[in-house]
Amino acid sequence: MTAELTAAWQGPRAVAARAEEVLAQVPAKAERTDAQQARVDDAVADARRARVAFMAEHGQAVYDALTGDRTRYRWLDELVFAAAEFLEGLVPTREQMAAESALAQADKEGREIDQAVFFAGVLRQERAGTHLMESLLRPTDRALALLPEYTARGSVDLGPLRVDRVGRATHLTVTSPAALNAEDNELIAAMDVGVDLALLDDLSTVGVLRGGEMTHPRYRGRRVFSAGINLRHLDAGRISYTDFLLRRELGYISKLQRGLLLTDGNGEPVTDGFGEPLPVPRPHWATRTVQKPWIAAVDTFAIGGGMQLLFAFDRVIAADDAYLSLPAAQEGIIPGVANLRLPRIAGNRLARQVILSGRRIRTTEPEARLICDEVVAPADIDAAVEAAVEELSAPAVVANRMMLNLAEEPPAVLRGYLAEFALHQGLRLYAPDVLEKTTKFSGKKAPKDGAA
Repeated sequence: MTAELTAAWQGPRAVAARAEEVLAQVPAKAERTDAQQARVDDAVADARRARVAFMAEHGQAVYDALTGDRTRYRWLDELVFAAAEFLEGLVPTREQMAAESALAQADKEGREIDQAVFFAGVLRQERAGTHLMESLLRPTDRALALLPEYTARGSVDLGPLRVDRVGRATHLTVTSPAALNAEDNELIAAMDVGVDLALLDDLSTVGVLRGGEMTHPRYRGRRVFSAGINLRHLDAGRISYTDFLLRRELGYISKLQRGLLLTDGNGEPVTDGFGEPLPVPRPHWATRTVQKPWIAAVDTFAIGGGMQLLFAFDRVIAADDAYLSLPAAQEGIIPGVANLRLPRIAGNRLARQVILSGRRIRTTEPEARLICDEVVAPADIDAAVEAAVEELSAPAVVANRMMLNLAEEPPAVLRGYLAEFALHQGLRLYAPDVLEKTTKFSGKKAPKDGAA
């Protein structure tokens, strides 16, 4: 297989090498003339066309070679950097990505787009894409290391996220007050760990997500659910394609819906990238995952990624002075899996108004009841959450929510969506309008919709 793939890659590799030669002949992006940038754009576009064609024909074989015929699970960064070593020029190297990460978003060459081509090519393959999605459902190493402490104490501080056991529920509280709980690389990693701990905790039956209290002058002392993606971090080049945009959808949000994968297809404990079994308990023989119902408690607002999250929860409780919005058209990026889920939840017309036109929905509007199960006074949210925890702790809830999720969003449908999302979100990350807008947002002192 390796020899065949190496031979098949020779032609595309030459095209990719030519693009690198052109890049080496011109100054840094900020110092190029229009003619120089046009040369770069043409060469890079040729290389990407070659990579797309190669992955369309050989994506399954490449993935099999990197995972031992799908006997090993790899995280996103492990997989893409293994691919860089396996076939030179297919994706950027660690060194190339390290150089990019030191730059502001507008000054980068956009090498993450080449990673997007690779992951889209994998996800478009049924067997490879399914296996990759399963890989991201595994418990993280950090969660496994913290589990004994959390089991004993019932509390752990993950920095931007606090995890506490409260009665029969595990409460995840976002604690990034300076950024109005906006999402960044650090929070995505913490959420992955927090969701793992909630699902692995034998002493709780339900998960709850809520924003913590703010220190921002405009919202001091109030809870805020989420301000969406941190546009200041995006402008500074600190929002990662793999560690944020892909990991968010394939990682903790997928775990909310599909559960934590604890066994492989043979009923054995899942393994790490070297084929070694992870120290996880085996679930009931009838399932490969551990799942729990989830409650979202929305205070003040759920903007962008915050609103997206609500579509993955079993119960949404919102304050009657809150609002919801998906300012994707203003930001210029794709709002995660919202384009797949919101039309099903709220209808096509409302979904287009929210996603394409940025319509804001107050929780007191009738349309809000299509997204929120309960709308209560802010002072009553605690009691509403407590009642929902009791209701969703019923023994048959887990089996029924599993079947509901399977009927509403089959894994094959999600995989097909994510394959296109993987590519086009990578492209939008470097689109000229996005770079212009993030710079504008980052210069504002007070956050607007979707900015932090």
